[in-house]
Amino acid sequence: MEVTCIRCHQTVQDGFCYCPNCGLPQLVFSAENSAEAGQGDPWGEAARDANSVDWNSALRSTLPLAIPAGILCSMLSPVSLLGLLLMGATAAWAVALYMRSHQPAWVTVGAGARIGFVTGVLGSWTAAAVSGLSLYAMRFWLHQGSWLDGLWQDVVNQWQAQEASAGADAQNVATIKALMMSPEGRAGFVLFLIAFLMGTLVLFAIAGGALGARFLKRAPRPEN
Repeated sequence: MEVTCIRCHQTVQDGFCYCPNCGLPQLVFSAENSAEAGQGDPWGEAARDANSVDWNSALRSTLPLAIPAGILCSMLSPVSLLGLLLMGATAAWAVALYMRSHQPAWVTVGAGARIGFVTGVLGSWTAAAVSGLSLYAMRFWLHQGSWLDGLWQDVVNQWQAQEASAGADAQNVATIKALMMSPEGRAGFVLFLIAFLMGTLVLFAIAGGALGARFLKRAPRPEN
């Protein structure tokens, strides 16, 4: 294999330790064992390692963080700004823990986003499960169904008042209100809210993982 001298840019034959033109020492390596020795392309090998994710190590970093974060997001009203920021910070923290236990000690933004995605999925499913169980417990175990129905009635009445003030058609508003007050309408709204919660938490976790990888990144240095 022919290489080019970095000083005089003349061709150096394979196996030559010195440039025949200027005498500069040349780096000689075998293509067959470069992968084992790790001396073929330090930048390229490090970049490939940093872009790949060791999911066994990643899950060990994300699980202890994502599940408690999902519970807290559900308790803090999941779609609130505080809950969203909490999930993003959790994903960044998971990336930091993964980088601490992984070699090389840096990951690309894409790998950080993938770790954040897994963190968001675990956290959002936990938040959805906790929210669903809380509603079930309040209605059937704690017998607070009348309070929940009254709260939903207030929400529908506020929406109706806003639509009336905006000049919406009264018949259409009445039809939509009847649908919202029906058991199917309330169930559909709850399912939509939970799905919206899960999607938003995942998006913030992806952003948090990518930002964590970006700001914690330490570029590899090639060996001399």
